[in-house]
Amino acid sequence: MPTPAPWEYTLYIPHDPRAVGICRRALRDILTSHHLPTLVEPAELLASELLGNAIRHTEGPAALKLRRSGNSFRLGAWDTDPAPPAEKPQDDETGRGLRIVRAYADDWGWFQVNGTAGKYVWCELGTKTQ
Repeated sequence: MPTPAPWEYTLYIPHDPRAVGICRRALRDILTSHHLPTLVEPAELLASELLGNAIRHTEGPAALKLRRSGNSFRLGAWDTDPAPPAEKPQDDETGRGLRIVRAYADDWGWFQVNGTAGKYVWCELGTKTQ
């Protein structure tokens, strides 16, 4: 089977908690239209965590970026805070987002964008079974 053509989407959102649900619906439509239905649920969960953190811990806009390249699917969230993402202690009821990302994603990481232009937190899901 030939390797699928790469694609990329970026969804820019305002600082509004309702935007997280809107992005989940768009993500579902994108993955379904690209014939990746088994990625819908884990990708929605991961996108919710990444964007939820971006909205909760910053005051500016955010973005969700989706990219398929070969057998890899990467999603990530950009926000305006250049500080590294912080994982809360296990007994803290808030701050479970990064633990969820670590548990469900095949890989994850983050980097600062242009020094003080915020950060980008990303994670990958394999698509070999697609």
